[in-house]
Amino acid sequence: MAYDLEEQEQIANFKAFWDRFGNLITWVLIIALGGYAAYNFWGSHQRSQATEASGLYDGLTEAIEAKDAAKVQRITGDIENKFGSTAYAPMAALAAAKAAFDANDLKTAKAQLQWAVDHGDDEYKAIAKLRLSGVLLDEKAFDQALALLNGEFPAQFAAEVQDRKGDILVAQNKLAEARTAYQAALDKMEKNHPGRQVVQVKLDAIGGAPASKAAA
Repeated sequence: MAYDLEEQEQIANFKAFWDRFGNLITWVLIIALGGYAAYNFWGSHQRSQATEASGLYDGLTEAIEAKDAAKVQRITGDIENKFGSTAYAPMAALAAAKAAFDANDLKTAKAQLQWAVDHGDDEYKAIAKLRLSGVLLDEKAFDQALALLNGEFPAQFAAEVQDRKGDILVAQNKLAEARTAYQAALDKMEKNHPGRQVVQVKLDAIGGAPASKAAA
């Protein structure tokens, strides 16, 4: 079919446009399609990673129940090295640390907790810091424990941080500072917080509310 003059002019204009911008458009499309394909691949890869990590974590749980310390550390290492970007890695580190602590292997417990501090998200870091400060308290490394607690924590951990600071300060016989810390923990706790009664007992055991609070 013959083209009329208007159609021929449109075709000529399109050819001129394509000659000028066609290569650029092609590359933009390639990049866009490549990005979409990469996104789909990454999503599939992440799901596969999570599935494999989940299987290993199940094996870790079994090893912990069997008190097989060597297997616990081996599986934990595999999860951390191969699936460090998944949530199972800090979960494994915390679980392995607890198992090591229960077996009185404080060196391994500290190493696993430090891994979670270094690699976990904000919530896992907070949990790991609180637990690591507890291990350091047991080792009488008071200054290290307090330094760990002086960093930033998500708001939901504020009460637990103050409670742990109180424990460390009591161990240092800094009772006035400990009372302040315990009171701060109570102030940050909801009335129905499960740990509230325990903190109150600790506060009462060292003389009750700090002077400024009692005066108020």
